[in-house]
Amino acid sequence: MKPGPQRLTIIHTNDIHSHFEMMSPVAAEINAMKAAAGEEPVLLLDIGDHMDRAAVETEGTMGQANIDIINLTGYDAVTIGNNEGLTFSREMLSALYTGIQCPVVCCNFLESATGEPPHWMQRHAILEKDGIRIGLTGATAAFTSFYSLLGWDVLDPEAALREQCQLLSPQVDILIILSHLGLPADQKLAENLEGVHAILGAHTHHLLEQPLMINGTAVCGAGKFGRYVGRLVFEREQPGESFRLAEGGCAAVDPAQPEERIAPAAAIHLQRGREALQETVAISDRMLPLDLQGESPFGNLLAQAVRRFTGSPISLVNSGQLLGPLPEGNITAGMLHALCPSPINPCIVQLTGKDIRTALEQSLMAEYRNKVIYGYGFRGEVLGTLAVDGLKILYDPRVMPYDNHIAVFAGGERLEDTRVYSVGTLDMFTFRTGYESIANGREAVYLLPHFLRDLLRMELQRPGSLEESEAVRWKLRST
Repeated sequence: MKPGPQRLTIIHTNDIHSHFEMMSPVAAEINAMKAAAGEEPVLLLDIGDHMDRAAVETEGTMGQANIDIINLTGYDAVTIGNNEGLTFSREMLSALYTGIQCPVVCCNFLESATGEPPHWMQRHAILEKDGIRIGLTGATAAFTSFYSLLGWDVLDPEAALREQCQLLSPQVDILIILSHLGLPADQKLAENLEGVHAILGAHTHHLLEQPLMINGTAVCGAGKFGRYVGRLVFEREQPGESFRLAEGGCAAVDPAQPEERIAPAAAIHLQRGREALQETVAISDRMLPLDLQGESPFGNLLAQAVRRFTGSPISLVNSGQLLGPLPEGNITAGMLHALCPSPINPCIVQLTGKDIRTALEQSLMAEYRNKVIYGYGFRGEVLGTLAVDGLKILYDPRVMPYDNHIAVFAGGERLEDTRVYSVGTLDMFTFRTGYESIANGREAVYLLPHFLRDLLRMELQRPGSLEESEAVRWKLRST
């Protein structure tokens, strides 16, 4: 036995979101932390949302690039976030995680068909480092209705974690929760669960420069996008004694600091991703302009795509989902990915005419069009105007907002405020973000796992779609 206290260093990352440009610097920072620990044991953990299909590397390799980086970096265990669980099919996840070289730990994520975790996941793991037994369990955010469409059952996180903690606590020296639940949930867990040494957090992208100590539990979070790496040091004076937190915090990552294995691997995956996305999906005989401040053909094409895919008579989408105009000529899968990177799915809601009208009126206001949106799968910059299909709108921009200055027609008839309409739209709106009146829609039907770029691909291949996109939906009132 070495003299002095027995110590364990835990290094943690979260919400990297496929920022491959930061993965080599993150690995360099991890190596520096390991070197600082000397001969003392180190545990390296990731708390989910390592993947994000907005990145070419992830999209082009269907996540294999991320798994390769995780393996090369030397993680001891990981959990999954909603960007892994909701943006890949069950078959894709099985192929992905079969190749991972560490445990994937999550206790509230089960196959609907079996009631058990998938073969590549376990409810908990017990790892041993220099005679120290570390119990790990994890949980991911319970987007129940979304997961059920993909064949998953997601349990109440606190109940599932409590069961695992009670099972692990007598068997281990240190008990750690990998929580992709968000800071408010983590604080509640710390208050309600006994015997947990640390809750390593994610999902809400919170940066805790020092751990929050709640009920003897260190609540932690290392920000987002690989900008920080978290570190905890636990120690005990004698074997058999309880471990206590000696140090904790987050270190900023130097983006210019490379790591000799990760940087070349990331470059290779970028090239492979680009090659995989060179497939031609359509040939366009015209350029489709995009205007985030008003109606444009490319925005209309997206609205058409959503209306036809959902089978709804009306569609409402925000033009901010698109990042640029559609060029003339050869359109590849990579171009659609670059122009529409958000992992957002279509859905159908039952919406009153009044709520439709409210959203359309807001769309005429710069404060809505220029609203910056974070999260909810959105990978654009600003909300943008509403693009529509199945509607005709007469408007007068000189009238004050909300002064009944638009006339809306659906199917050739005036929109009735009290009537309920079936509307094809985006899952993002159901979280009451952006054009919030759309969230008043009832009986939401989510159409996973199709992304908007998949719908654009289908619409581009439909004869006459480009001509239709140039038809005017928003018409100025005659004076």
